[in-house]
Amino acid sequence: MAKIIDGKKIAAKVRADIKERAATFASETGVVPGLAVIIVGEDPASKVYVRNKHRACVEAGYRSDIYEMSADTTEAELLTKIEELKADTGIHGILVQLPLPSHLDEKAVLEAIPPEKDVDAFHVVNTGKIMLGDYSFLPCTPAGVMKMLEYENIDISGKECVIVGRSNIVGKPMAMLLLHANGTVTVCHSRTKNLSEVTRRADILVVAIGKADFITGDMVKPGAVVIDVGMNRRDDGRLTGDVDFDSVEPVASAITPVPGGVGPMTITILLENTLTAAKESIGK
Repeated sequence: MAKIIDGKKIAAKVRADIKERAATFASETGVVPGLAVIIVGEDPASKVYVRNKHRACVEAGYRSDIYEMSADTTEAELLTKIEELKADTGIHGILVQLPLPSHLDEKAVLEAIPPEKDVDAFHVVNTGKIMLGDYSFLPCTPAGVMKMLEYENIDISGKECVIVGRSNIVGKPMAMLLLHANGTVTVCHSRTKNLSEVTRRADILVVAIGKADFITGDMVKPGAVVIDVGMNRRDDGRLTGDVDFDSVEPVASAITPVPGGVGPMTITILLENTLTAAKESIGK
């Protein structure tokens, strides 16, 4: 039976530490970390994510500003709002909740956020720094996975690491972070041949493709660590990951559940990045 990696428990510990460090920083400098989140449109999942981010910020003692813009907001209006937040010295992190309505150019919007306030680490400057291993911020989900592995004392060095999914948000940066930790990394995608043969080589398997229950027990090496980044809703309304938990759990040595696995860590790293941005804004 695999050990269940409890993301909620790890996140609670890390957030308590961040709250303490933020309070010390604020008492020493008078600077309260500030995060601004812009949400465009009425996407229900996005609204839940934004609400969770706001709650986490308030609990950590941060300033938290939410800007809700209608689905027909023009690109010029959105860029004007980002310009305002760029100039606000009390805001250290700016986050535009994705996905955006289809008439808005996601790339142009993300590039408008200055790298030093880009706490999602999506700006091309920050993604380049991650490639080099010389960064201030890390993308929240991959960094959350790394923090979980660290807390569970799972050594990456020399391990065979396989990532299923090559998105800019999870798959590619995840590959870089595992590589920086001296893992031997393979990235799989929709064109990968004999996928199950590749996944069965993995000592550490990270799955982020957005297909419910896609990875089954016969695709996993006995004793592997399985990290499920997926979040899908079944027909009956229940949440499930990209990994078929029931068939994989008896094979793996450790596994993240969905929900309650990687999800809570993503917002935790957002808090960490915002504190880093606040410190860097005054040169500390």
